[in-house]
Amino acid sequence: MPVEVRRFGVGWRRPEGPAGTTGLEGQVIHSDARGLISELALARGGRIEPHDNPNTTWFVVIEGGGWVQAGDERRRVAAGEAVLWPAGETHAAWTDASEMRAIVVEFTGADDAHLRGILEGIARRLGPGEEGGAERGEGRLAERPFDPARHDRSEGEPL
Repeated sequence: MPVEVRRFGVGWRRPEGPAGTTGLEGQVIHSDARGLISELALARGGRIEPHDNPNTTWFVVIEGGGWVQAGDERRRVAAGEAVLWPAGETHAAWTDASEMRAIVVEFTGADDAHLRGILEGIARRLGPGEEGGAERGEGRLAERPFDPARHDRSEGEPL
């Protein structure tokens, strides 16, 4: 299966947010029945109006900073901090003198009760004559010759 790459950031965002929201753009990175991952960018003076949703949400600040609200509590946040917004709780975010970028991860529902058992696998040893097993393989990584002419340090490429 090929590596899947999703683009986000400058040039990929569009206006986002609940009614009354200003100075906010975002881009959904992934969305399915399990949840959603998106990038949000709040401009100086940007505001996500107070609202709630049925999902447990993590607001992960990756650049800049601003303010968040969960219920009646308001706190200043900065890059490197993650805020939990519980399902059904009113929440908001805004900026004043700086911009703020965040990755938002929403998990379907209030908790994982509806999923319990799905992720927990039970391994069992196959008996004689049963199909579905695999033999242990031998292998190693392919040689990767170093070509100084193709190496670009500005891209963070390993040697």
